[in-house]
Amino acid sequence: MQDGTMTAVLALDNVHYTFPGWPAVVRGVSLHVQAGNITCLLGRSGCGKTTLLKLAAGLLSPQAGRVLVQGAPVSPDPARVGLVFQSPTLLDWLDVMDNVLLPVSLKRSVTPADREAAQTLLARLGLSALTRQRPWQLSGGQQSRVAIARALLLRPALLLMDEPFAALDAITREELQHDVLRMCGDHQTAVLFVTHDISEAVMLGDEVLLMHQGELVHRQTLQGQEDQRLMPGWRYSAAFSAHAAGLRAAMDRVAVPTESAVQP
Repeated sequence: MQDGTMTAVLALDNVHYTFPGWPAVVRGVSLHVQAGNITCLLGRSGCGKTTLLKLAAGLLSPQAGRVLVQGAPVSPDPARVGLVFQSPTLLDWLDVMDNVLLPVSLKRSVTPADREAAQTLLARLGLSALTRQRPWQLSGGQQSRVAIARALLLRPALLLMDEPFAALDAITREELQHDVLRMCGDHQTAVLFVTHDISEAVMLGDEVLLMHQGELVHRQTLQGQEDQRLMPGWRYSAAFSAHAAGLRAAMDRVAVPTESAVQP
């Protein structure tokens, strides 16, 4: 057991996973995410990032090692673990408010307090005027904000995000990165954020883990930027560029996966 396992919100210890007929997809991965911290999982397509995220969510079970959330074995419970996928996965027949309330309505009757909490989240994300709109009436960025509000409604200790902004334009992506930083900082939510974008990893991460062929091959702690990430011009600063250059160099040190090595 590594130091910090029992105090971390998310702890993966020596986790292994493979799909039948494939080489190992996740090989001996250990990581810990503390409350209020964002850990970015960076790597090329096919390196095993999404599989690792599914293990952290309890959607897959490791064949060796263990996954703990708040010191207990993980289970896919939205009250403990919030999920935001590459697609917002909103239900077209529900309006914005009811999409946000979905994790509650699937478990029990929605209360006035639930609606008030949803309204507060939507207001913080700039969606107060859109609560009765349907998903198809929203922009891509607005849909992503609804998905974030839904994932945070039950105040989960852990938020897992799988390249949620990859399909958005650059300006909207930057705005949503700021939303995540503010809201997760306020709620002291632990975040594991999967991305293939070096700039996004530097913008969001307290720590960036580089994954290659199922293993964590580089760890970069981004110290001293906590109070700068929401400041205008941070992403154009010399410090930001230095962090990005360090990660780029680390990626260049590992070989580009061959076609036969690409994993699900």
